[in-house]
Amino acid sequence: MLGLLAALLLSGCGVFGSSATSAGGGASSSASPTLTPRPVQRRGVAPQPAADLRGFYRQKLDWKPCRKAQECSVLRVPLDYAHPTAGAISISVLRQPALDRRARLGSLVVNPGGPGASGVDYAAGATAVFGEAVRKVYDVVGFDPRGVGASTPIECGTGRQLDALVHSDPDPRTRAERATSDRLLHGLGESCLRDSGALARHVSTIEVARDMDILRAALHDTRLTYFGASYGTFIGATYANIFPTRVGRMVLDGALNPASSTLEVGLVQAHGFEVALRAYVGACVARGSCFLGSTVDQGVARIGELLRQTEAHPIRAANGRELTGGDAVYGVWQPLYAKTLWPILDRALQNAFQGDGSLLLAVADSYLHRDSRGNYLDNTFEAFNAINCLDRDDGVPSSRVARYLPRFEKASPTFGGIFASGMSACTVWPVHSGRQPAPVRAVGSPPIMVVGTSRDPATPLVWARALARQLPHGVLVTRDGDGHTGYRRGSPCTDDAVERYLVSGTVPRHDLRCS
Repeated sequence: MLGLLAALLLSGCGVFGSSATSAGGGASSSASPTLTPRPVQRRGVAPQPAADLRGFYRQKLDWKPCRKAQECSVLRVPLDYAHPTAGAISISVLRQPALDRRARLGSLVVNPGGPGASGVDYAAGATAVFGEAVRKVYDVVGFDPRGVGASTPIECGTGRQLDALVHSDPDPRTRAERATSDRLLHGLGESCLRDSGALARHVSTIEVARDMDILRAALHDTRLTYFGASYGTFIGATYANIFPTRVGRMVLDGALNPASSTLEVGLVQAHGFEVALRAYVGACVARGSCFLGSTVDQGVARIGELLRQTEAHPIRAANGRELTGGDAVYGVWQPLYAKTLWPILDRALQNAFQGDGSLLLAVADSYLHRDSRGNYLDNTFEAFNAINCLDRDDGVPSSRVARYLPRFEKASPTFGGIFASGMSACTVWPVHSGRQPAPVRAVGSPPIMVVGTSRDPATPLVWARALARQLPHGVLVTRDGDGHTGYRRGSPCTDDAVERYLVSGTVPRHDLRCS
């Protein structure tokens, strides 16, 4: 389908946010971190901003009670940093106060992924996402990035337009199918420009990182302490590249590689999802009497056949809805983000094989932030391409995708065609930035912890390794396991390394391997 299926993957729980809240499993530690003390970064006087940004940097947040024992406020940032006095937009912020005010170290700014996921909702779920040792000493602060959620939102099209994208051919091969995919995505982009105006040109990750520095100042922290998951690692790495000397303690979990081209991203993710699918099927086969078949190859082939069948003939589901080919792919992908969801995928697939697509569609709904009737609950779907296409302007036109198909199908016999088509998504988006992928330098930053997971489908371990190498003082923590991201995924070794770093300011002397 025009890259939405393949493109909507830089995420966590569902395609748009971290699934850390569903952490679990029985993995145990296979290594103990050897730690080196680092100085604690405390509050102080922030670096002086440029004259035309001083008003933004000097603003005070007006915190008001919200939700359950939490506090909310609104931050003002420039719409266009090239012309900061020409207009401002609003950034919604939520704070979960530290459990021990006397031991408080400052604020931990967090982002769950996407692009398009709500940092406000992520921080509101801090009890499930972060360990008590972290919550004791930090105010957990989340913000909805520009264009997202409760911040000044980007608005694009209608639910019917979004449905047309989801339900279109996941793997367009003919000229007519490719033209339809291009037309649908271009139309969504045009509606972004029509409905959101200039904001559609100013939702890049570079601008989000600059917003985050204004937030740091408004929180009265000299340096930014940050935890980013999935796409949130790209925000953190971008911040470190722009403001390396303002970085405090930074954890980048489920890392992206900023230097990867669109082609490289597609190939790596295609392989990552194939590896994750085979791990899921392998676990079923190992239990015995697997409903998918007696071998991994048989099981993977049966799932692939289901996806092809639903593409041609949607399966009935509840509320008069149908499970289309696009929905089915999302329904299979979502549980690969967390091993704890594999039993749900078992039931969903068994029902689908029997002609009932309701559960697989419900899983797809979770992935796409839809309710049980198919209504979109927020603007994550709309924001995704608007942000992604400003960040990366090196796509491959749909007319040239076929030449890459053999490489993609080798990387992923099940999903290769879908990921190959994803390379063209931003070529037809009507807003172009000209930005090309580039490595992060972050010269002058302190140690930054990068976390990767060996069988992570959405952000494969190769990216975490690459980012840790790019950073001048990158430290890699590897979790050997399944699912997306590493912290709070059932690995005491990983959790201990992350929490000691955030709380005590210590990092492993060498890269650390955990299980």
